[in-house]
Amino acid sequence: MIVEVQCLASPPGTPSEPWAYIEAAIGVIQESGLRYEVSALGTTFEGAPDQCWPVLRRVHEACLEAGARSVVTIIKVEQATGEGAPTMDGLTAKFR
Repeated sequence: MIVEVQCLASPPGTPSEPWAYIEAAIGVIQESGLRYEVSALGTTFEGAPDQCWPVLRRVHEACLEAGARSVVTIIKVEQATGEGAPTMDGLTAKFR
């Protein structure tokens, strides 16, 4: 399963740490042990569905737990069965 997640926390952080609440969400992904890539407008990670779904929930809740008043989380999920299922590397190798 490949997941792209974007958290729109309000506010995204504090005056001294403008992205603190977003960074808390990214920290959840980093701590998950799943392969991930942070980009300018979201973070992509991959793993088994049973690993990814709980991480998505924790990512969303991390913004609120860190201090955001509200958060909208946008997700894209690609899931396939069997051999030849897409991977992050497989989908992006041509462009790297």
